[in-house]
Amino acid sequence: MRAAKPIRSLVLVLGDQLDPAAAAFDDFDPKRDVVWLAEVAAESEHVWTSKPRIALFLSAMRHFRDGQRKLGRTVRYTALEDPGNTQSLASELARAVAELRPEQLVMTEAGEWRVQELIAGAAKAAGVRLEVRPDRHFFCTKADFSAHAEGRKMLRMEFFYREVRRRHGILLDAKGEPEGGQWNFDHDNRGSFSKQGPAAEKLRPPALSPPDATTRAVLALVERRFADHPGTLTDFAWPVTPEAARATLDDFIEHRLASFGQFQDAMWVDEPWLFHARIAAAMNLKLLSPREAVAAAERAYREGRVPLAAAEGFIRQILGWREYVRGIYWRFMPDYLGLNSLEAHEKLPAFYWTGNCEMNCLRATIGQTLRHGYAHHIQRLMVTGLYSLLLGVRPQETHEWYLAVYVDAVEWVELPNTLGMSQYGDGGIMASKPYAATGKYIQRMSNYCAGCRFDPAEATGSDACPFTTLYWDFLLRHEARLAKNQRMALQVKNLARLKPAVRQLIQNRAAEITANGGAPPAATDKLL
Repeated sequence: MRAAKPIRSLVLVLGDQLDPAAAAFDDFDPKRDVVWLAEVAAESEHVWTSKPRIALFLSAMRHFRDGQRKLGRTVRYTALEDPGNTQSLASELARAVAELRPEQLVMTEAGEWRVQELIAGAAKAAGVRLEVRPDRHFFCTKADFSAHAEGRKMLRMEFFYREVRRRHGILLDAKGEPEGGQWNFDHDNRGSFSKQGPAAEKLRPPALSPPDATTRAVLALVERRFADHPGTLTDFAWPVTPEAARATLDDFIEHRLASFGQFQDAMWVDEPWLFHARIAAAMNLKLLSPREAVAAAERAYREGRVPLAAAEGFIRQILGWREYVRGIYWRFMPDYLGLNSLEAHEKLPAFYWTGNCEMNCLRATIGQTLRHGYAHHIQRLMVTGLYSLLLGVRPQETHEWYLAVYVDAVEWVELPNTLGMSQYGDGGIMASKPYAATGKYIQRMSNYCAGCRFDPAEATGSDACPFTTLYWDFLLRHEARLAKNQRMALQVKNLARLKPAVRQLIQNRAAEITANGGAPPAATDKLL
């Protein structure tokens, strides 16, 4: 494509910036400006990206392209299979600049440090000016978070969350105080299901978004081009347009938000969605505004349709955690990516890419992840993340897996949640303690342990739950370090009740698990 008239601005749009009202489009002139998007294999291969995640990005990008053209805008779009595609973001941008000769490049700030540096380098190499504009999608700017962080020894989400709620007037009463007299209802949002499971809570499955012709073409392309990548596309039904994203939000507010708060931490075999919203991916690709989601939840509470604890718990995930982790990411990058405070150096178990393991909880969670590109926050933190932490996997390997397999994974949100919150690789920047637990936590919050040969109450023996064995081994390995953490004091103190012989049995069994690639060896005896 070659424009007939000189181009003023080549407006760059990345795969997670699919918002036609983004700052990059301010003062857009259809007669003088061109929109640029490129599908490149490198962005699916710098980590071994799963098929559902690739398909979501490509389908959403193509729908955005079509929407821009309907607005009468000229779009320079390079599809993955186009002849001449160099399959690199930097080289595709260089090729477009050479052909179109724009006066300048304009973009909304990227959501990933690596990509922002890549584009800046490509613009400099091409000798063209690059204007980077703030991302208005978020409630807080990078400068807002920096101002909050200034002078603080610890950056805890709770205090940031309260500050943002006050600033935006969300869930406040007539006096400007938090509705219900407290900021956080987390204590009310830790329920588990009865033996009857979620069916007893009148669980209504979410309304899915069946693939249209554009998405079906993308699914076929991904199956051909990325045949060796993990995951399956049989059940792909993610929203890939703003309209579908809003419908997904509406369905959640109407049918599941009321129970979301109480059961947001619960897990159940063969129930991937439960009472969750399925909107994180749409928000992270900018198909859905977080303001719209927060306003919808607050409105449902004020109209008496959902309890306060449910609305507050949902809003806290968006207004609190989502904004907080973005602030952490940009404040500490690029050094943050290399942190490894626990000096963990084991390899990620191979079964994380297949789901083939004996432990029911890991098999169910990883299988669901590969099938749908999705697991909710407790499955990520307290199943796959917990096992990696206890095993001592190098946090960068765990990070790359999470970035690869989840459809909502964009590095600004995924990296702090994984390396910091889940793996404690940042030494306490994100979390005040490592989230270490035995298999009893999983037993309490799910039905995963039913029928599993491993006993979460046991730490030794071939039928001991590997989570429980590795939990005690984790405390033993890091006893001196963790003893300095007040929030870990009770857990570390419990080590004193372990007799030397039991300690040795735990350490021997943990060594066997590690030597077996992170998987428990097959049962051969009942002694160890």
